[in-house]
Amino acid sequence: MERLQKAIATSGYTSRRKAEDLIREGRVKVNGEVISEMGFKVKKGDLIMIDDKALEGQNKVYYVFYKPKGCICSLSDELGRKTVIDYFEDIKERIYPVGRLDYDTTGLLLMSNDGDFANLMMHPSSHLEKVYEVTVSGLVNGDTLHKLEKGVYLEGVKTLPCKIRVVGKDIEHQTTMLIIKLVEGKNRQVKKMFESMGHRVKRLHRSQIGYIHLKGLKPGEYRILKPQEVKEMKNIALAKKVKVRKNK
Repeated sequence: MERLQKAIATSGYTSRRKAEDLIREGRVKVNGEVISEMGFKVKKGDLIMIDDKALEGQNKVYYVFYKPKGCICSLSDELGRKTVIDYFEDIKERIYPVGRLDYDTTGLLLMSNDGDFANLMMHPSSHLEKVYEVTVSGLVNGDTLHKLEKGVYLEGVKTLPCKIRVVGKDIEHQTTMLIIKLVEGKNRQVKKMFESMGHRVKRLHRSQIGYIHLKGLKPGEYRILKPQEVKEMKNIALAKKVKVRKNK
């Protein structure tokens, strides 16, 4: 445990003397309560707020968001389009999307203000499995599936092996519905993979990342990731990174 003014100063927000002034002025809260005594001590995990804003690094938040169609993965848009942040207007923390989904793609998107967590989730070596539901034009045959699963060249780089399963075919409209599981997350990868084989993606929905899914959520809704879920996602990603290093 350490004195409140020291914790504020250590964070880099201001000097210890000015931190004491903030406390005297009643501008500092710990876990929602205004603190005015200089001897007050805080412990790891306590939420410190100054002028109702969380001290940097004090309150890390994590959300699972069901991204609807017709919004972009950005904090703002010069064209005035709806962004994923517009669905979090009641959240005090400044959060941002972990990774991205295209404007017309729906599904699971992680949101957080934890940069280390975001970098770990998005790093190529983390190899977190992602599950997509895909509808493409044309009737996909076994030979095409085999080639896609083994890996295809996109911009000179071969994609890693993946798993694809056909879940339905619409003969009348000449479309195929599939589920694809892959560990990469390159820009527009799923669309480019199928397009390279002559099949245009008509619908794309991400249903899962790691073991996190969208169960219970509707488009535009979100839920808080439980601490245990955050911990386990980190552990999975770190384990994958270690495995990748060992195989090199």
